[in-house]
Amino acid sequence: MSNLYRLLPSVDICLRQFRDTMYPHALLCDAVNAFLSEKRGQIKDNLINAENLKEEKLFSALKEYVCYALSPRVKKVINASGVVIHTNLGRSVLAKEALDAVNLAASGYCNLEFDLCKLTGAEAALIVNNNAAAVYLVLNSLCFGGEVIVSRGELVEIGGSFRIPEVMKQSGTALHEVGTTNKTHLKDYQDAFSENTKAVLKVHTSNYRIIGFQADVPNHELAEFAHSRNILLIHDLGSGSLIDLSAFGLRNEPTVKGIVASGVDIVTFSGDKVLGGPQAGIIAGKKEYIDRIKKNQMLRALRCDKLTLSALSATLRLYYDEKLAFEKIPTLNALTASKDILKKKAKRLHNMLKGIMPKEKVKLTVEENISRVGGGAFPETDLPTYAVCVEFLEKNSAFSAEAWKERFLKTDPPIVGRVERDKFLFDVRTIANEEFILIRNCILSIL
Repeated sequence: MSNLYRLLPSVDICLRQFRDTMYPHALLCDAVNAFLSEKRGQIKDNLINAENLKEEKLFSALKEYVCYALSPRVKKVINASGVVIHTNLGRSVLAKEALDAVNLAASGYCNLEFDLCKLTGAEAALIVNNNAAAVYLVLNSLCFGGEVIVSRGELVEIGGSFRIPEVMKQSGTALHEVGTTNKTHLKDYQDAFSENTKAVLKVHTSNYRIIGFQADVPNHELAEFAHSRNILLIHDLGSGSLIDLSAFGLRNEPTVKGIVASGVDIVTFSGDKVLGGPQAGIIAGKKEYIDRIKKNQMLRALRCDKLTLSALSATLRLYYDEKLAFEKIPTLNALTASKDILKKKAKRLHNMLKGIMPKEKVKLTVEENISRVGGGAFPETDLPTYAVCVEFLEKNSAFSAEAWKERFLKTDPPIVGRVERDKFLFDVRTIANEEFILIRNCILSIL
């Protein structure tokens, strides 16, 4: 064993392998030391032999190790899962116009202009860094020290265990729950009103549905009640949509303009979900309340930078022409793609992969399946899709759906697909046409 330790090169010799690279010296030293430490551990545990410690193999392994260790942690990922707004993959993909705007803003000084009022029907609007921040800022600015009435069936928890009651507590408002989990009536709000009530908060349950024996109070009735008592009606829309998508089978998701028209004073929603832009929280509503929110000292802590505002501006500009929005905004395009388009797309990918996959080991088919919207929007909504399915004929650990799922996570770029019925699926709804060749190259690298 001691002889094997002697085969390990010094740090200086290892560093010479990277003379023509641009890695920062301090980071390179750390990576080399970590590699050599790993090899010493393998020698100690009898996990490596002299053959693998020969210079050619060792330096090849070293370069691969350093390349991975010092590569950017944010990487392009191919989303073959069929989940359009994938929370773990950065949610919405930005339109090319948004990317160009970010590049322009990042490369020098710029002006930022966009008119949210025309798109939403609101008198004024304000942008912060996400929708949770928007809800917090609205409550803290307009309801601090008072009670806010919320239906018990709308006390939602969003990703990362952020809960409406906790956001309200941090904002300095007191929660007054009314109704039950499945039913809340107007009388519940009326009975809860007191001299300390500042607002009614309506929370859109965008990430779940209560069905069956269920009732809630529509916005126009809540607006009439709230304004008769001189209190506010605030609507947390969550994943906001600027276009009615019901014609595409995506129902029960109100539009921002529809919410504003129903009589609310303030509506908040996300910029990075159904809207298809960057992460942002959008506050829209009556100018007198937006002006009060703008004076909140926390606004500076929650504001967006110029890159976010540039991307959002470019995305919103596309909404002035709905046809252009569906064509140019990747999220809208993926959500509304027809079955015919998806079937043709799946056949193209199938034909591309068929020529490189070993026929004796795998079977490739195009099958109908179901995609999901994701991002806490349209829960339980099925999006009919087509997927290229890889069925492994040799039942062994190397050629199995789970094994290939793990291998695809380590390719460049990584591919996130899904496994169903011992098959690996490429759902083409969330795969861009230009990514087909990348998938082909990843499979060749595995083979």
